[in-house]
Amino acid sequence: MRAFGRSGRLRARTGVSVLAVAALAVGGAMAAAKASASASVSRGAAHSPSITKAYFGSTIEPYTGKETPTYEYTMTNANGMEVQLLSYGGITRAIDVPGANGKSTDVVLGFQNLQDYVSEDSPPVTVNGGPYFGETVGRYANRIAKGTFQLKQPNGQTETYTLPINNGVNSLHGGVVGFGQHVWKQVALIATPSEVGVTLQLVSPNGDDGYPAGSTAEGCPNGCTGYPAQVTVDVTYTLNNSNQYQIHYSAHNDSYFGANNPNNLNTVINLTNHSYFNLAGATSPAGSAYSQKVQINADDYSPTDTTQIPLGPSEPVAGTPFDFTTPHTIGSRIDDISAPDNVPSSYSSKTNGESQLQIAQGYDHNWVLNKQTAATTGPDGLNLAAHAWDPASGRELTVWTDQPGVQFYSGNFLTGTLTGGINGDTYRQGAGYTFETQHFPDSPNQPSFPSTELDAGATFNTTTVFAFSW
Repeated sequence: MRAFGRSGRLRARTGVSVLAVAALAVGGAMAAAKASASASVSRGAAHSPSITKAYFGSTIEPYTGKETPTYEYTMTNANGMEVQLLSYGGITRAIDVPGANGKSTDVVLGFQNLQDYVSEDSPPVTVNGGPYFGETVGRYANRIAKGTFQLKQPNGQTETYTLPINNGVNSLHGGVVGFGQHVWKQVALIATPSEVGVTLQLVSPNGDDGYPAGSTAEGCPNGCTGYPAQVTVDVTYTLNNSNQYQIHYSAHNDSYFGANNPNNLNTVINLTNHSYFNLAGATSPAGSAYSQKVQINADDYSPTDTTQIPLGPSEPVAGTPFDFTTPHTIGSRIDDISAPDNVPSSYSSKTNGESQLQIAQGYDHNWVLNKQTAATTGPDGLNLAAHAWDPASGRELTVWTDQPGVQFYSGNFLTGTLTGGINGDTYRQGAGYTFETQHFPDSPNQPSFPSTELDAGATFNTTTVFAFSW
């Protein structure tokens, strides 16, 4: 990510008026009218948003090995929307959004208490790595093939790095102990007449998630080097009166010790939020998310091999169940394994002749976002990623980002084994879906993909906005 430079700052805040214009591109006149109504409500609101902080329990912080307190931040805006955020894992625990009937409901999947997050959200070495409900994911979101990659360092040497295997034969979402399993430190609270928020910080050490040969760490039987370079990550979460939940990530590579210093280290980074959305409400019946409509601003997607590593260059979505350039319900084509998926026959040995829907057991792919246009430019100058809405409740979600891709995941591995949601729910397939804005999976091993390298001394900045209307 050399192009991100050595410094960065939070983007200037903007209102929702741009959303009303861009909504025409994704949801038609009705979506635009709702976005405009949301803007007018926030402009005329008599109350400022608020933020509170409450103790949420304590757990062992992996970096220190010490019992550490965690906190829950509750952000409420003037329109009745509320976000609950945890310092554990930078987890978005709940997003309460009003519906057409005025009644608010939580629209993301989560757990009741801290222990559930510690033991269930991203436990070490499970078949699929855990659900990662709401987590801030890093150091590398998504998969790295066989848990290994090569990276040229400032001293001219190309080094090989190895990571824990926690998802079949690959490393997923940072490995055995990713960012979602750490207690983040509060470094700032934000409170203005139009928005509230908090900045959480995590200092990821050189060799993070590395284990020596002979260690008992699962996923690293022969030892793992971990990720190179110390990286300080600051993530700012804000809720404003335009019903926008914004997440701004800033990651600085601290391993710069001066020009030509042989100890300088480059690294790789890929950050995202892993919230599962169900606009009908997290307590809705199993499969309810399948009836919600989704539109993705992407003409191409990244087919994968049987281990869910991209096969290489992207393929067009046209004529396949992966075509969400026009609205479709999630469930309308999710089991159509006989439909074309545009995977060249030359890759049949890597797919075992299975369709992409079979391999992922649904949708779990990277969509390559279209080049930004005036019609797809939204809050803070971000590009449109996706739009979802629930016809029954009237709730809508629009996702804006500056990232090149979005991993749309339909919750395929929610098999009914997870219980104890905020209302004691059991989560099964069709309970929720993710829009993980990020760089592409396995980018460190795929030179044709946008680079995820972060040079010594450089800072990576990225922003995603989840905008709601009803």
